[in-house]
Amino acid sequence: MATDLPDGEYELRFLLDLNGMTYRMSGGYWVKFDIWMVEPTREVPHGIRYSLTLHDRNNLRIVGYDNAHGGPPKKGRYQARKLTWDHVHKQNHIYSYEFDSAAQLLKDFWNTVEEYV
Repeated sequence: MATDLPDGEYELRFLLDLNGMTYRMSGGYWVKFDIWMVEPTREVPHGIRYSLTLHDRNNLRIVGYDNAHGGPPKKGRYQARKLTWDHVHKQNHIYSYEFDSAAQLLKDFWNTVEEYV
């Protein structure tokens, strides 16, 4: 029995086990999970790349929690390279997201899904 795992390790393993999974829901909605470990960097200090998405029956993304791409470009003549950052897509809006833990990410995602489904 592996009871000596560090705090958060079970939740992280659970999150990573969702990688590649798609779940169908009532009303034609479906969710998709893409999660994998990477070397921690300044842009991804927690070492987890993720994309958790909710889609409608027409395959349109309604909600997405991710850090799989850079944020919106800054306006102006000269633009720096887009950096990856944790954020939430809610329909056509993007909001910054503070990644706390694997368990909190899943809780926040499902709470947001419940707002739309």
